[in-house]
Amino acid sequence: MVAVGSVVMNRVESDAYPNTVCGVVGQKNQFAPGVMTKEMQLQTAPLITGTARSVYNGERHPRIGNSKFFHAAWYKASYNNMHYVLTAGGNAFYEKRKPQNVTSPSPLPAVEGLTQP
Repeated sequence: MVAVGSVVMNRVESDAYPNTVCGVVGQKNQFAPGVMTKEMQLQTAPLITGTARSVYNGERHPRIGNSKFFHAAWYKASYNNMHYVLTAGGNAFYEKRKPQNVTSPSPLPAVEGLTQP
């Protein structure tokens, strides 16, 4: 969740995307359909809310860097401009780069539990 939140905040800070969390998350075809209106389950709400607050207040995943993109880890993309930085939480996170600057063209092995305040 921290990695996804880090991507959202990278987009908020970029001139290429809306400058609010809701604007980024609500963009068409960017996140799961219904993500803005789906009701949270009571048992997961405290974790989700706490993580969202932490990311909003500055916590970032240490391996995300400037990444603004991710997809399901099982998905096999065939583009030559995807530089992978992290696989965590069932997602593969990447930066778009010029093909000659891509050094990690495939999703990395999954790691979990790494965050930084």
